[in-house]
Amino acid sequence: MNQTVLSKRSILDSEAPNRSTGIVNGKSSNILNWDDVAYSWAFPKYKRMLANFWTPFEINMSQDIKQFKDLKTEEKDAFLKIIGLLALLDSIQTDYAGKVADYLTDSSLNALMIMLAQQEVIHNHSYSYVLSSIVSKNQQEEVFEYWRSEPILRKRNEFVTNGYRNFAEEASIENLLKSIVYDVILEGLFFYSGFAFFYNLARNQKMVATSTMINYINRDEQIHVDLFVKIFQEILAENPEYNTPELAMFVKETFLEAARLEIDWGKAIIGSKMEGLNMSDIEAYIKFYANVRCNQLGFDRPFEGFRTNPLKWIKAYEEVDLGKSDFFEQKSRQYTKVNQVDNGFDDL
Repeated sequence: MNQTVLSKRSILDSEAPNRSTGIVNGKSSNILNWDDVAYSWAFPKYKRMLANFWTPFEINMSQDIKQFKDLKTEEKDAFLKIIGLLALLDSIQTDYAGKVADYLTDSSLNALMIMLAQQEVIHNHSYSYVLSSIVSKNQQEEVFEYWRSEPILRKRNEFVTNGYRNFAEEASIENLLKSIVYDVILEGLFFYSGFAFFYNLARNQKMVATSTMINYINRDEQIHVDLFVKIFQEILAENPEYNTPELAMFVKETFLEAARLEIDWGKAIIGSKMEGLNMSDIEAYIKFYANVRCNQLGFDRPFEGFRTNPLKWIKAYEEVDLGKSDFFEQKSRQYTKVNQVDNGFDDL
């Protein structure tokens, strides 16, 4: 099949209607009227993303500052390496969202991509915020360099960046679809063993503020996955000739490789060293989410079985509504707003 080249959205097209005629390579004036958009799910998604707005400044790190120095050596090592991984992946994601936005004809979806990119910037800020609270400036800089020096991190990161690169260098429908598969892996699979690590600390009453921030990020990423899944499905619905057995095979093979990389990472960072985390459960958890994400995209699950989440306890952390209750303390959460500079240091 000849690849259909994507055209960038015009800043203003006075000859086109406000409501887009297609998700890609369509016609649209680029004037956004939320009461007249082509995709009925776009406005509810906008409201959900808007309602989720948060900033790291809402989290008081004073208790985590006291606790970090008392963590076990392997806990500290995993904590910092996972933060380093998340910082790299969310940095890539900010740029990727902007590149996708350029080729979405629909102005409402462009707006959602801009909101998504802004949330990724906040995620990256949160990693700096956490690190500036608990380690020295030199060590913070070291963590942000882990992506260069840690071989297993490099392998995982290159998997995603290489997956994005084809779309960045040649914008076509096929390359966009494939890049979205990598996006769903990044936001819906590659973060999850790291999330489990932080939630496990929290259920042991360790680094609760950091884990709360991770929950905010987790909640955002779930919305981001769903948004890209919707875009993926709309592209295929409007361009059914791309819904091929070859695409289905690509999705399966890519998720199998992604799960292998995530499991290898879990073994390296968690292994048998973390109290409360069993590596066999983490492996099953990763395969479970690989199945979930493939199914969301509309394809067969790559792993036989693995239909239920093996980490039953984690649901309390993944599904909590932070605006209503505190899942760590089971009481209303009242955040102490802290100064950008002190990060709660005055409370030591």
